[in-house]
Amino acid sequence: MPNQAPPNILVVEDDRETRTLIAKYLRTNSCNVTTANDGREMARALADSRVDLVILDVMLPGEDGLSLCRKLRAESQTPIIMLTARGEDVDRILGLEMGADDYLAKPFNPRELLARINAVLRRQAAAQTVSAINGATALTFLGWRIDFRLRELRNPAGARVAMTSAEFDLLRTFCERPGRVLSRDSLLDLTQGRNAGSFERSIDVLVSRIRRKIETDPQEAAMIKTVRSGGYMFTPEVEAVTIAPNNYS
Repeated sequence: MPNQAPPNILVVEDDRETRTLIAKYLRTNSCNVTTANDGREMARALADSRVDLVILDVMLPGEDGLSLCRKLRAESQTPIIMLTARGEDVDRILGLEMGADDYLAKPFNPRELLARINAVLRRQAAAQTVSAINGATALTFLGWRIDFRLRELRNPAGARVAMTSAEFDLLRTFCERPGRVLSRDSLLDLTQGRNAGSFERSIDVLVSRIRRKIETDPQEAAMIKTVRSGGYMFTPEVEAVTIAPNNYS
């Protein structure tokens, strides 16, 4: 699963056989599962414990799944995967418009459901990381710290590492987009702009300079990896940090 801890999944399905089968399959694949028969049981489950993702059937007794989806989305960003026995496009569109993150028509393969759960949780984790990074004044990776306000890089020992403005901007771009393959064209657009008379080779030169400053072995780069026919990827995990003013020196 994309999370280190087993995700907590709430299955809201009125058909007991389907509900049982989903719960059993997910539990055998390292998920914590709570089940509910209708909207009332769903509300109790959400109030009683943390839920990482809701699997919500459209056709439920009492309040239907689309209405429940709309209400849940109005008060929470908990991911929702809608299930329905109907396969018309209008139902899928309605579910997505109500705020569902994904949609799966019955009958379905449990493996596909698990794959969709994994994908939704990965997207949510990535979005949370990007949100934290975008609002940060500094980021850390493998003990290194890049400070946006002072425009400086410090190594794991806390010492400043001299960088040109272009090197800093490129490293910041990598740190803000960890785990993504970035083409040379996109790196140019993000750092130098197209009206600066820049060219793709300049990215390679800057990457080489940065590697000499942060990599243990620049010839066998582990942090900024070259992706054949793709560009580059920044591989370390990046975390946002808050630095108090009196910590600057």
